Amino acid sequence: MHRLLMIAGSALLALTAQASAEGDPVKGEKVFKKCAACHAVGENAKNKVGPQLNGVVGSPWGRIDGFKYSKALIEIGDGKVWDEETLSVYLTKPRDLIPKGKMAFAGLRKEEDRANVIAYLAQYKEDGTTE
Repeated sequence: MHRLLMIAGSALLALTAQASAEGDPVKGEKVFKKCAACHAVGENAKNKVGPQLNGVVGSPWGRIDGFKYSKALIEIGDGKVWDEETLSVYLTKPRDLIPKGKMAFAGLRKEEDRANVIAYLAQYKEDGTTE
C-alpha cells in the first residue's frame, strides 16, 4: 500500500510539473503585468520593491546581490531552488510557502496563469536576454 501511494504521488508530481512546463509565455507576459509593479525582467531590469527576476527559474532562493530579502526567506531558503513546481506553489499563495515573507501579493488562483507566467519567466536568462 505504501509503495502504491508513493507511485501515485510521483505521478501527480510529474503531471503538475508537466502542466507548468506547458505554459504559454505570450499569455504569461499578460499575467506578468500583475507582477510588474514590484518586479522587472529584461536586459535593463532593476530591483524594485521585489527583486528583478531574470534567470529566476532554476535559480537558488535569495540569489540577487544587493536585494534585501526577508529574514524568513533567508532562513528557510538555504539550498532551495526556484524550480517550476516551487514557483507554482509560491505563486498560488506566497505566504503559504514563506509565512513571514515580504511579498504582499495574494497569489494567482488559476493554474493556467501560474504555468503561463512561469513559462514567460523561464525564457529570461540571468543577463536579461531571451536567446
